Amino acid sequence: MFTGIVQSVGRVVAREPRGNGIRMTIDAGELSLDDVAIGESIAVAGCCLTVVSRQDRRIAFDVSAETLSCTNGFDSGAVNLERALRLSDRLGGHLLAGHVDGVGTVVRCDPVAGSDGSRLLEVEAPSELARFIAPKGSIAIDGVSLTVNAVAGKRFAVNLIPHTLAVTTLGNLSPGGRVNLEVDLVARYIARLHEG
Repeated sequence: MFTGIVQSVGRVVAREPRGNGIRMTIDAGELSLDDVAIGESIAVAGCCLTVVSRQDRRIAFDVSAETLSCTNGFDSGAVNLERALRLSDRLGGHLLAGHVDGVGTVVRCDPVAGSDGSRLLEVEAPSELARFIAPKGSIAIDGVSLTVNAVAGKRFAVNLIPHTLAVTTLGNLSPGGRVNLEVDLVARYIARLHEG
């Protein structure tokens, strides 16, 4: 489990074919690697991946074809990183499984007039996810825990404060960009119960 509170921005430094997937190597940036073990889970742009090797400041992950098909593919150099939640940690964001539900498309990322540098991010979600996104609900975008401000059809908007823009990859978003989305766990289970 994760919280959506990004601990570091890393950089994809290598992608090597491995069967029908890839081995991806990331420079971990400022992420503490002191006790990172092979087999540990780390959220990379919101996707839970398993560490398969570690050398100095670099960590590697084997990424399956299935994971590549339902994420943004980790094409960009910069990625948000978060180590798995320990039971003694504070829950500063919201509970995330690290299971990307789909890929959204950035519609706009505009400065908010009269603000202190905040931006309004509007994203179009895949139609099958839209029903799980509600105003004042939680959503993770590229692994960042955010509160939904507004919803209109398949589109939703969130406010990005200057701190979030400075310590995550979200400050680099532009229209047409693709982002990993994880909807709120509770919304998913309530919808499933309601179907029954």
